[in-house]
Amino acid sequence: MIRLTDVHKSFGEQTVLNGLSLHVVPGEILVIMGRSGTGKSVTLKHVVGLERPDSGSVLVEGVDITRASREELNRIRGTMGLVFQSGALVNWLDVFDNVALPLREHLRLPEAEVRNRVLEGLDRVHLEGQTDKMPSALSGGMKKRVGIARALVTHPRILLYDEPTSGLDPVTTKHIDDLIQETREVTGATSVVVSHDLVSALRIADRIVMLHDGRVVAQGTPAEIRNSEHPEVRLFVDSALTLGKTSENSPQGDRP
Repeated sequence: MIRLTDVHKSFGEQTVLNGLSLHVVPGEILVIMGRSGTGKSVTLKHVVGLERPDSGSVLVEGVDITRASREELNRIRGTMGLVFQSGALVNWLDVFDNVALPLREHLRLPEAEVRNRVLEGLDRVHLEGQTDKMPSALSGGMKKRVGIARALVTHPRILLYDEPTSGLDPVTTKHIDDLIQETREVTGATSVVVSHDLVSALRIADRIVMLHDGRVVAQGTPAEIRNSEHPEVRLFVDSALTLGKTSENSPQGDRP
């Protein structure tokens, strides 16, 4: 469904992707991991077509989006739902209108259909009855769930999550992880998750891809990554699991 082949991308003198190749199998949850600055979010932007590679190809459902026309790129983007790291809610719109945004701006659906889809999306993320709340009244976990609902209402075949558990406590993180898995089970959508949270990745992933210096250095099932002997992967795993144990013993500050 998604395939990046020998992708190179630099910004000025900084090389971010250095021959990156990976593929995503239809229906799977693929988690892309690595240290900060290894190209995780840039990889996601290439899948969406927000960045174009200096060389290499990016295929989404058989279409090379690096060579796609604007119309074809918009069609491909219409099959995707993107969950931003911060939730990216519009501060002056309530929950209902935030979730309705893509339906009104891109699909231009009748208001009756908009209402049905918004309520269905909020029900799916367990936020029934929260339509009138403003973003300022939401916890971090609730903002993430509103962002997921907004991604779901267009009925996408591909869901892209950028650091969905960033900044959340372990209990709220578990709620988001459960929601990502539940969403795949209900919709069958293919999911690509960019994350630095190894504990979360080990819980939700069918497969994990580990990036270092702009390329894939290891990939496999959660068990295979956890037991990898690659020195960079070993360092990342050992450090992340040690930090995860520390976090589990910390006070729980956020509401789900």
